[in-house]
Amino acid sequence: MTFFGVHTGQQNCSYDDLRQIWHLVDRSGFHWLSIWDHFYPAMIDPSDGSGPCFEAVSIMTALAAETTRVRIGSLVYCMAYRHPAVLAKAMATVDHISGGRMELGLGAGWNAIEFDAYGIPFLPIKDRLDQLEEGVQIIRSMFAEETTTFSGKHYHVTNARCEPKPLQQRPRIWIGGQGEKRLLRMTAKYADGWSVPFISPAEYGRKNQVLTQWCEKEGRRPEDVLRSINVGLAIGRTEAEARRKREQLEEQFGVALALLEPGMLIGTPPQVIDRIGEYVSAGADWIMLAVRGPFDVEGLHVFIDAVLPAFR
Repeated sequence: MTFFGVHTGQQNCSYDDLRQIWHLVDRSGFHWLSIWDHFYPAMIDPSDGSGPCFEAVSIMTALAAETTRVRIGSLVYCMAYRHPAVLAKAMATVDHISGGRMELGLGAGWNAIEFDAYGIPFLPIKDRLDQLEEGVQIIRSMFAEETTTFSGKHYHVTNARCEPKPLQQRPRIWIGGQGEKRLLRMTAKYADGWSVPFISPAEYGRKNQVLTQWCEKEGRRPEDVLRSINVGLAIGRTEAEARRKREQLEEQFGVALALLEPGMLIGTPPQVIDRIGEYVSAGADWIMLAVRGPFDVEGLHVFIDAVLPAFR
């Protein structure tokens, strides 16, 4: 079975805009809703930083309260932005507010502009991956154990408690990213799911195989690690509408669209259905529609009406 979700980038929108999208997704047969972890909007010139972008933990808490059906997640929390023990405490709270629907996505972080602006050290990638590996162990322990003691290079906790525990016996932890030598191995060792954005079905299939190989080396069954893909969406009921939606993407992303387009669903419903089939054949269990403010509500309705029924 293929599962579908919507990943809302909470930028350039109002809270009411988010509520509208969340309520539509929650009642329309999707399985997942998530938020991202950025301080600034993603834009053609990311150094600008202007424009609204809601903070991630607080907006995920609101998402928990505003929905009743969908799993609620994050893709992904940057480990360096918050101490992992504090994040574990926040996510346990979100799990209670959601009635046990919380999904936790974690990543190493990449946006140096945000790090620098907020005074957070932007360490070399090796160290950021170290932070991620230490943090996921602390969070897993905080969710499960009475107390957690951990001493690493970056994080230390001593008899740390997380009460109340999450409602779920074992909340799923997803790791996001595509580095093959270390991040995918870390995913195989610690995570329940893997998420990656904006890559083609062929590239997704290749990296999916790398993850499977790491699972085998780490002594885990490959099927125990769920696989997801974040894809952009530009859908129209007709060819003309689809072209108009793609033009809107060009206005939003500029030259960056050439890099992102291989990982987008662009076209009419039959074309989008075929493209999703390619991701499913490449090993994707979950298809996440990555949308960001200002939201294309019309396109989401087209997807709900003309694409979702093909996979039921």
